[in-house]
Amino acid sequence: MSPSDYPIRSAHDRRQQRLLIVLALGFVVFGAAAAALFYVLQPETLRIAVGPADSDDHQVVQAMAEAFGDESRTVRLSPITTEGAAESLALLGAGKADLAIGRGDLGMPADAQTLAVLRKNYVVLWSPTGGPRKGPKKKASGRIGEIADLAGRKVAIIGRTGANLELLRTILVASGVESDKVATIQFGTDEIEKLAQDATVDAYLAVGPLDSRITAAAIAATSRSRGAPKFLPVETSEAIALKHARYEAEEIPGSVFNTKPAWPKDKVDTISVNHLILARKELSEAKAAAFYRELFAVRDSIAQRVAGAAHITKPDTEKEAEPAVHRGAAAVINGTERTFLDKYSDYFWFALLLLSGIGSAAAWLRRYLNRDDRDDTTGHRNRILAVVSELRDAGSEQDLLLSQQEVDTIIGETLKCYDDGAIEQDDLAALGLVLELFDHAVAERRATLQSAPTDQAKSPGPTLASRR
Repeated sequence: MSPSDYPIRSAHDRRQQRLLIVLALGFVVFGAAAAALFYVLQPETLRIAVGPADSDDHQVVQAMAEAFGDESRTVRLSPITTEGAAESLALLGAGKADLAIGRGDLGMPADAQTLAVLRKNYVVLWSPTGGPRKGPKKKASGRIGEIADLAGRKVAIIGRTGANLELLRTILVASGVESDKVATIQFGTDEIEKLAQDATVDAYLAVGPLDSRITAAAIAATSRSRGAPKFLPVETSEAIALKHARYEAEEIPGSVFNTKPAWPKDKVDTISVNHLILARKELSEAKAAAFYRELFAVRDSIAQRVAGAAHITKPDTEKEAEPAVHRGAAAVINGTERTFLDKYSDYFWFALLLLSGIGSAAAWLRRYLNRDDRDDTTGHRNRILAVVSELRDAGSEQDLLLSQQEVDTIIGETLKCYDDGAIEQDDLAALGLVLELFDHAVAERRATLQSAPTDQAKSPGPTLASRR
């Protein structure tokens, strides 16, 4: 092995090392990109608080979670069972849930916003038309035909939530009745028969959807024990809706609770309050929009599992309401949802700037890693210049051939470096100038040797090879 083989092997080893470094960096970048893509494509899991267990709301949310799991690729739901709507809203306000089910007139977290209407709850007020009330107080007499007649009477409220009691007080005040003059008693939804047998009650209040089995059962039970129901209209429903943004003026259609006989006989004015799917304002627009789209995409599937899911509707974005509609849901409803480019155009520009910076850094890193090859190229160029100087003293054709072989080896190594990208075009151009000088020197020395007398060409003296 000649000494000239060592620099070649050394440069070859360095190129292999650089190639391994580049491959390692490539694998790292590819792995990071794959991990990021996997993370981005993972379905978003949203925690939804609902309660109590086995309630209609809980059953709807369970069916919703199952439908999302079966059909949605972007959103998953993780139900959190609570003791009731108030506890669900508390979890939402504390940031321990992403979504919550709650009635619109309950105490809301300050940043709660509406994603969808789970159902519309109608206020149903009725009084029995049977025998007179029994009890120690007999101050009030006569049948009850309107809300104003409730003064001095007793109203049974179905459901133990304080929201129903507050709702009755709002109706009484708007109807000109002092709420403290109306006695109230609350019954659980599982105490319908007990409620119907209480002869001290003058009127009843239920809050729920028009097809609520609880409301229908209560009306039927009281009609059996106390006579046919007389439905009391909320004649101030529009005024209540104007003063309280969480209530809406509605009508109860005729015959909705029974057809023969018709209960009620004609439409009845009342108010309603929405049961809502709520989210915090901080929930991103993209997540809220994804949930809204998926909810209405699988609504029919949910309704096949639980009948109550048929009441799910979109919130009204055209009027002011409390709580406000979340911007993500509103964007989908109004068709103003931003496109992918609208959302991420700033990120694209940032990415371009980042790629430009990475490119500059890569170029610098490449030059840094190739510094040894550039040094070798400089050394090779200086060596050729030295050979040019030595050619002036070459004593034979053999010396010229040895010089050319050495230069050929340098050229081969330099070309490999160029092919590998270790040196630039400018370095190759500079080497070309030196090689041109070398070729002229070889040609001149060969001409001199050929023109000189044979004995001078063979004269003893140090040759180029021996000087080396």
